[in-house]
Amino acid sequence: MIRVGVDVGGTFTDVILEKVGAGRERQIVVTKVPSTPQNQADGVVNGVLQACSMAGVAPGDIDILYHGTTVATNMVIERSGAKVGMITTRGFRDILHMARHKRPHNFSLQFDVPWQSKPLVKRRDRLSVTERIMPPDGRIETPLDEDEVKRAAELFAKRGMDAVIICFLFSFLNDTHEQRAKEIVRQAMPDAFVNCSSEVVNTIREYERFSSAAMNAYIGPKTSNYLDSLSARLKQAGVDAIIRVMQSNGGIATVEQSSRLPIGLLLSGPAGGVIGGGWTGRNCDVGNIITIDIGGTSADISVIQNGELRIKNPRDTTVDLLPVLVPMVDIDAIGAGGGSIAYIDPGGAFRVGPRSAGAEPGPACYGKGGAEPTVTDAQVVLGRLDPEQFLGGDIELDPELSVRAIKNHIADRLGMSVKDAALGILKIINNNMALAINANSVAKGVDPRNFSLMGFGGAGPLHAVSLAEAIHARNVISPIQPGITAATGLLVTDLQYEYTSSTLMVINTTSPDDLRQLGDALDGLAAKADAQFEADAIEPAARRYQRFAECRYVGQGFELRARIPDGPVNADSVRAIVDNFYDVHKQVYGHAFKDQLCEVITLRLVATAAVETLEIAKLEPGGETNPQRAAMYVRKTVFDDGSEVETPRYRRSDLKAGDRITGPAIIIQHNSTTIVPPGYEATVESYGDLVIGRD
Repeated sequence: MIRVGVDVGGTFTDVILEKVGAGRERQIVVTKVPSTPQNQADGVVNGVLQACSMAGVAPGDIDILYHGTTVATNMVIERSGAKVGMITTRGFRDILHMARHKRPHNFSLQFDVPWQSKPLVKRRDRLSVTERIMPPDGRIETPLDEDEVKRAAELFAKRGMDAVIICFLFSFLNDTHEQRAKEIVRQAMPDAFVNCSSEVVNTIREYERFSSAAMNAYIGPKTSNYLDSLSARLKQAGVDAIIRVMQSNGGIATVEQSSRLPIGLLLSGPAGGVIGGGWTGRNCDVGNIITIDIGGTSADISVIQNGELRIKNPRDTTVDLLPVLVPMVDIDAIGAGGGSIAYIDPGGAFRVGPRSAGAEPGPACYGKGGAEPTVTDAQVVLGRLDPEQFLGGDIELDPELSVRAIKNHIADRLGMSVKDAALGILKIINNNMALAINANSVAKGVDPRNFSLMGFGGAGPLHAVSLAEAIHARNVISPIQPGITAATGLLVTDLQYEYTSSTLMVINTTSPDDLRQLGDALDGLAAKADAQFEADAIEPAARRYQRFAECRYVGQGFELRARIPDGPVNADSVRAIVDNFYDVHKQVYGHAFKDQLCEVITLRLVATAAVETLEIAKLEPGGETNPQRAAMYVRKTVFDDGSEVETPRYRRSDLKAGDRITGPAIIIQHNSTTIVPPGYEATVESYGDLVIGRD
């Protein structure tokens, strides 16, 4: 069995290959290659072929390829998606424009409202038709005018629309009209990407449901084309493997599912990093972790509490301020990475990011034409990145170009030395990231003093100790392969699907008919999951289901998830749902009112199937302090306090379990570099992860 995980970042594409022999012996190979922004598939193929060459296997021997991608997210941020037309209930064409009447910045006179200034569906392309479904039972009040739907579809065809969404009021109660309208549109536009709002998000709240459908269609055609192109390019390269794609909820799905519902890919890449961080935490026997994935373009921050990933509340799941009602791992992303550009703004302030040099031309030291100073250039100038060791020598850096860029753009303009300017770049970017970490932890009730900070991505271990000091984290963890942790996460997650059904019901006072309705709805969701698993050839014994009721107090605005016990729905399980809701409400808001009525809004089924997970061997025992077997050479390095110290380098691949490295030290490997400042000590854990703390 040969499995490959590929995660595409803004600067590098990370690859991990695992080969399991007949006797369960394992070979693991990791590598990084430059990303190819014009077509991410090229970088994926290059990385896979390089990993195969390193492992001595043929591309055709790969059984499964797991993929994390930023294609969908980039389309939304850059507004480079499809031309989308919308057919909706008469009188409701402006729901996407009005939204919830909320201003992103209440007291700003120069704020931007992205759903109005950069709408996913232009107003002229939102057409209304006659129909009406009524609550609470989904009865048809006004039949669908099929001629109006046909005329709308014909107009969209003339306008050359790439995609069409069907969004009718109360379709989550009865989708008959949406499905019929979809059939009519398909007849007129057989090549268009067409979906109904009830297919994307089958839940209450028309604005969020319509917006999610618009998002799905906006990214749908190009995402589908990308996945098709990737499959074709891999086949051309001799890779005829099963392909699975990372989802925003931390699970993986088939290419077919991802092409039909690409909205699930919006946090595809970052989710893999958090899962890889959780796996590393288990190897270190650490359950409370703040993860920060620092690549070339961005830094992705999340919290793992008691070993569990944190899923965003549906009211907070947005992309570029647009609501997306799909489950997402709670991740905050900021424009901070190795490629972040330092500059002096028009007001004379010293700033870093969010603009990035990316993969092309990259930092000045890459020698590809980039002239502006970046965070990576600052690391080189301060002696924290050795030019000949970057990516194991695959990319040789030119320190003179870094010095020139920082001198011309920062140091000379501010009247400071190049060293101080480089230190300033790192202090600014670290402060930006520390503020973002606090927003994802302290602001959400997490005390960093009880958590380890895990820095990964190519640049993560370079910043981790400084960030841990800023947020007062307990200690720092540098994973065994920091630069490919997101790709590692692809090999340790499960196949996962989620299905929902809107079921409005006050659950404290359920009747026998209500219990039957709940049971039938849950059985229907399980049937959908079984059908998908059958298509995936997953054996029944390998399928696992978690059932949730999304509940709120009667009159409350938003819901919280409460677990539904396994087995038939009866009075006992209803009491358990109510108790679970009270417990979650207490945890999230600090209080719960057990004398108030609880209302179920949505039933959700999370269906998972375990796949073979990545296993690595424990290291040989060592137990030495600053082991000479791993020593490389000594060079001057500048640390945060400005001191320039003769600092030994250690080859990470030569470290053994129990070894200790006392700072100052720099630990080098192919895909990342870990800094151990003066006053700190790094301990090698059983599987090769480093735990860094005060000595």
